[in-house]
Amino acid sequence: MTGVPASAAGGSGAKPVRGGKLGTAAVNQASLWNIANLLTMLRLVLVPGFVMLLLHNGGYDPAWRSFAWAAFAIAMITDLFDGHLARTYNLVTDFGKIADPIADKAIMGAALICLSYLGDLPWWVTGVILFREIGITLMRFWVIRHAVIPASRGGKMKTLAQGTAVGMYVLALTGPLATLRFWVMAVAVVLTVVTGLDYVRQAVVLRRQGLAAERAAAEEAAGGAGAAGASAVPAGPSAVSAGSGVSGAAEGAEPVSGASGARGSAEAER
Repeated sequence: MTGVPASAAGGSGAKPVRGGKLGTAAVNQASLWNIANLLTMLRLVLVPGFVMLLLHNGGYDPAWRSFAWAAFAIAMITDLFDGHLARTYNLVTDFGKIADPIADKAIMGAALICLSYLGDLPWWVTGVILFREIGITLMRFWVIRHAVIPASRGGKMKTLAQGTAVGMYVLALTGPLATLRFWVMAVAVVLTVVTGLDYVRQAVVLRRQGLAAERAAAEEAAGGAGAAGASAVPAGPSAVSAGSGVSGAAEGAEPVSGASGARGSAEAER
């Protein structure tokens, strides 16, 4: 942790045991219950509550839809804070990496499907947005071995436009506000498609770069192994020549003085 109290990070405040695996496991287990993960869990719990509030009394009661809007707004606001808290205070966990995108897609998908079910929003709008969101999530996993697709400014604008438009549709608006929400949703759909295509382009480029880097590393490793093997090969024939020269001198020649024998061995080696 970087200057963060152990309680804020979800730890117990005890000093870690040097070289102790038990201490590490205990800290990791405790860090699951940090503030960032609790906000993510809250969003997950809000999803069924939001659906029940929105569909209560047939889904057309303005009071209940106001309550549903409040639940949706809380979910959107917590989405802004949990990731920021996790990165700022080093509270990133495996649970958060998986649960955070699921919670985001769950609340947005539930709102879109319910609104289309009630006839407030065309099904094709729901289909386009959900196809983009699910597709980009799967694409992130497709390239995560090579690189991470960073969140773009367009993606953040898309999220803001989607949240605003869906929130306006959840409320029982009439008159000019009902017309305004139509245009806000139109902007959200355009941003959804444009940023989706941009993410696809980035994913393809990053995957190609990652594969090229892997091939280059593999070729470099193979070249290094080949060079090492080639440098080791000449030692074999030299040793054989030396051995055969010595044995030939011993078998086919008459006994000579020590100096002559040594010179013969040297010449055999050359």
